[in-house]
Amino acid sequence: MILTALIACLAFTTPREVAFSRLLPAAPALAASIWPVIPTALLGVFCLMIMVGLNLVYADLGTPYTAAAIVAVTAAAVYSSHVRIQREEALVQIRLVADTAQKVLLRPLPRSIGGVEIESLYLAAQAQARIGGDFYEAADTPYGVRLLIGDVRGKGLSAVGAASAVVSTFREAAYDEPDLRGVIHRLETSTVRHSAAFPAQDLPERFATALLAEIPHGAGRVSLLNCGHPPPLLMRHGKIRALEPSAPSPPLNLAALLGGHYSIESVAFAPGDQLLLYTDGVTETRDRTGAFFPLPDWMQRQGPQPPRELLDRLHRDLLRHSSGKLNDDISALAVRCPNTSAAEEAGHPA
Repeated sequence: MILTALIACLAFTTPREVAFSRLLPAAPALAASIWPVIPTALLGVFCLMIMVGLNLVYADLGTPYTAAAIVAVTAAAVYSSHVRIQREEALVQIRLVADTAQKVLLRPLPRSIGGVEIESLYLAAQAQARIGGDFYEAADTPYGVRLLIGDVRGKGLSAVGAASAVVSTFREAAYDEPDLRGVIHRLETSTVRHSAAFPAQDLPERFATALLAEIPHGAGRVSLLNCGHPPPLLMRHGKIRALEPSAPSPPLNLAALLGGHYSIESVAFAPGDQLLLYTDGVTETRDRTGAFFPLPDWMQRQGPQPPRELLDRLHRDLLRHSSGKLNDDISALAVRCPNTSAAEEAGHPA
């Protein structure tokens, strides 16, 4: 409307030879990019009326040619506006489907599972896709609280199918298998079957890292089975420890090549302890100079924090470190053993 009014004022106040009226078709053309169909058409009619009014003031202004241009551009603009609105509606539906798919694959976790505080973070590298190759899940089973976090090779939509197969299998196996080795064997079988059902040129390299954690009810410890995944970080009394496995376990879909030996390790998990599980997208986030995100040092600076606040800070600082440009999917789980004393938290300010 501002553009239309400006052109009209210039056309009425300048000599006929300048012919600002020839710019009138630009108004409905611009309106098509932001306005609905009817307002776009009405703007075209308004521009046509302005041209008729100019013809009454200035003779021999070339009104028929400009009027024809306004009509033609308005018709094209109306059609473009109609197509744009249809595509916007389709995009909204696609995003709704993507959001639903994400909630099925990565359903929201309760803040407390089996008496253990837990929060999750997920950031997809392909922001419009909403979902990617990272996955996580938590379940309160007869054997304790069981956690899964992992990363399918690749990112974006190409890795969603494999991630869905792993998570779906975990949701069943976590309740059925008394031992973490039984769970990981089920996940391995599921990944192999999925890869065979959807063959690709990179089939030998299609794999997923995974980390299983089990916190038995009231046992004061956590058992870990790490299949090629970044080691979780344990915070105890303000000190950070990376829980590296003493013996390697093969990533999913590589047991046939590397052997099927799986190592389970157990560490103390006392009240006030906090565990951070994450995918390599966190530690491999780079800044403008190419420096990786210093996760252990960052967590050391945070001190004891509620899981939600810790992940909110991690989200904020990852985006700040990367200048808002993530190159890989990112997932993280923050787990805290409850009954943290207020005095302990007050002694370790962030």
